[in-house]
Amino acid sequence: MTEHHADRSHPEQVVLEIGEDIGAIVVYTPAELHGTEIEISASGNDRERTHKDVLNRPINSRPTYAAVFDKIQEGSYTLWIGGAAIARDVVVAGASITELDWRAISLPAVNQSSALHAH
Repeated sequence: MTEHHADRSHPEQVVLEIGEDIGAIVVYTPAELHGTEIEISASGNDRERTHKDVLNRPINSRPTYAAVFDKIQEGSYTLWIGGAAIARDVVVAGASITELDWRAISLPAVNQSSALHAH
């Protein structure tokens, strides 16, 4: 049986490539979204999306679930889960990190098995 990338803990440091007009987004999620793909699209262009998996990235030995988008051109973005727009007009500034905390908000139910294996 093969191990999926999202299945294991990711204690290694995340290196973000940001600068001038390039930023990043970090989305913190509840544990239930571990392995789920979060998609991103430029505001106004809902069809062209890329994605990142929610991974367990322990902080101070405590599980922390997050999706990390780096190398994001400054601008405004929409974030998606399972085809539903969760956040619109998320602003990314160059040389900075935008952090979103979704741990306490109500998110749509996601079919974990299809989310884990969709590419």
